[in-house]
Amino acid sequence: MSARDLLIEIGTEELPPKSLPALSQAFGDGVVAGLAALGIRHGKASLYATPRRLAVLVKRVAERQPDQELKRRGPPVSAAFGADGQPTRAATAFAESCGTSVGALGRVTEPKGEFLHYVGVKAGAPTATLIEGVVSASLEKLPIAKRMRWGSGSAEFVRPVHWVVMLFGREVIPARVLDVAAGATTRGHRFMAPRPITLRSPASYAARLARAGYVVADFAARRARIASGVAALAAAEGAEAIVGDALLDEVTALVEWPVPIAGRFDERFLELPPEVLIATLQDHQRYFPMRAPGGRLLAGFVAVANLESRDPAVVRAGNERVVRPRLADAAFFWTQDRREPLAARVEALGRVTFQAQLGSYAQKSARVEALAVALAATADADPVACARAARLAKCDLLTGLVGEFPELQGTMGSYYARHDGEPADVATAMAEQYLPRFAGDALPATGVGTALALADKLDTIVGIFAIGQKPSGTKDPFGLRRLALGVLRIVLEKRLELDLEQLIGRALELARADIASVASALGRPAPAIAANVAGEVYDYVFERLRAHYLEGGAGITTEMFDAVLDRRPRSPLDFDARLRALGAFLALPDAQALTGANKRIANILRKAERGTTHALDAALLEAAEERALAGALEAVTPPVRERLAVRDYSGALQALARLRPTVDAFFDKVLVMAEAPAVRANRLYLLAAVQRLFLEVADLSRLPG
Repeated sequence: MSARDLLIEIGTEELPPKSLPALSQAFGDGVVAGLAALGIRHGKASLYATPRRLAVLVKRVAERQPDQELKRRGPPVSAAFGADGQPTRAATAFAESCGTSVGALGRVTEPKGEFLHYVGVKAGAPTATLIEGVVSASLEKLPIAKRMRWGSGSAEFVRPVHWVVMLFGREVIPARVLDVAAGATTRGHRFMAPRPITLRSPASYAARLARAGYVVADFAARRARIASGVAALAAAEGAEAIVGDALLDEVTALVEWPVPIAGRFDERFLELPPEVLIATLQDHQRYFPMRAPGGRLLAGFVAVANLESRDPAVVRAGNERVVRPRLADAAFFWTQDRREPLAARVEALGRVTFQAQLGSYAQKSARVEALAVALAATADADPVACARAARLAKCDLLTGLVGEFPELQGTMGSYYARHDGEPADVATAMAEQYLPRFAGDALPATGVGTALALADKLDTIVGIFAIGQKPSGTKDPFGLRRLALGVLRIVLEKRLELDLEQLIGRALELARADIASVASALGRPAPAIAANVAGEVYDYVFERLRAHYLEGGAGITTEMFDAVLDRRPRSPLDFDARLRALGAFLALPDAQALTGANKRIANILRKAERGTTHALDAALLEAAEERALAGALEAVTPPVRERLAVRDYSGALQALARLRPTVDAFFDKVLVMAEAPAVRANRLYLLAAVQRLFLEVADLSRLPG
């Protein structure tokens, strides 16, 4: 079957830079998935994305769908023909729906009887007639938080659409997408190549845009060009550019024809904390800061212009001019903020709302203080320092610099605490309270910082659950998923013995009191808090572990995870120990048989009426096999209990593995559901005792086998 390359380009006004990579990937995935759903064969797909376009080029797309074999079962033969042998309406209607006659239908015999049967072929449609639907469906599914309308049309998209290219080989697909007629004309750089550019074939797309349009359409190529250009320009200045992935992605999404330009600022601004300088340059201006080989920040930066100027000095001066007032504002706030100690701002926290139902930041700080003090021993921290750190932790939210640079909360608190003469561990905890901020981020290094970080995260999680605003689907406005992952990372990586269930309960008590206090102050009745909030928080936190284990390459399965989660371990460390022990146990030769036995025991006990037996009666053990199992259980219980006491779950399961021969013999020779009620109850109790011992580690009945 012949094939042609396919190019789809959606030309827009400037797209949101932080969303551009996700939009590009989703668009390309949607087009490829649409072709696959139609059975259209194709080659490699290449994605292109700039501030003004989303495009996908698919190589060797088949010109037609393959023919499809159709098979349909019709009515029963008994209902398809009357007593006179003539077709009934059921038969003729089925034949008409298949586009054939009753006489041309076949028959098929199934367990439920004989039925009319149709076998036919549906000719594949030309690909060119299907592309419009594929593109429209892909655009409809893009992850766009809020769509907008423009002009007098009804189309909705993330930004207004000005042109659409749909080229199948050299043929323009006659289609209309987002109220724009498709063609073969694209547009280059807004200023350097404003005239329309006609494309002759999909394969020439990127090269034609670069040559005639001053547009590097490939996002990855443009990103690499920026990274190398920024690095080379900084090296020419005898420096190194600070190039973070997030900033590099954002700058790549802001320009089509990147041109790095070095700039400088007044050296007096180097007296500012380096984090302030970096935030000013990176977050506010999208510039790349420069540092000396030893790591010291320099009074310079690299900006990336979106055009080649005939007078680069003018562009350089413009960039320097806009950064100067930003740095001057930061210097002003830095000076003003230090005139008042953090402790003087504690009272003002009562006038700043954390969350309408949970109260002010003063109330949150008090809750966090109580939790941090409770965590002090676990984190090997001074409880007095924990209390002080919690009391001051949110005070920097009231400073001018954090108001200007919200991303520096905590960091600036640490600087101000040191300036105020606070103890070193308290000052350090100010910055560590938000760690880890993202996957792979550093953990708190100090005990006080660890206690504060855990307390702050758990207070937020529990409080938000308590007011009934837990995350749903992809909506997580309070970032609870990130906070829960942060708690788990701290506990597991720092090997903290934390009774999470108890801590959740304490956090809920504190939140409940403040919720009631806020409602009372407003003259309202306290809102009802769901009875199982603590259980929901426990489940939510531990559920965040699932991906960690399943994707960790250690052979952990969903069934293994659920087998341990069923026992609701109070500590993440305990959960980890059980799960690893279960993995080791399942590698033993006896594991599969014992897993099957546990499933059988669970089924028997679930269905059986156990009676009133609360202890094993040796006199009722009739068969040699049940006496042997009782003896083996009695012998193995003490060593298993010893292993469980020290959390040696592997040792406990290995000891339990010795029960396999007697368990197998019991099921082979003994009738559990004996006629005599007392004997039956005694045997059920024996099986329940075996099950209870395994349940001390995990519920093996949840495992396959």
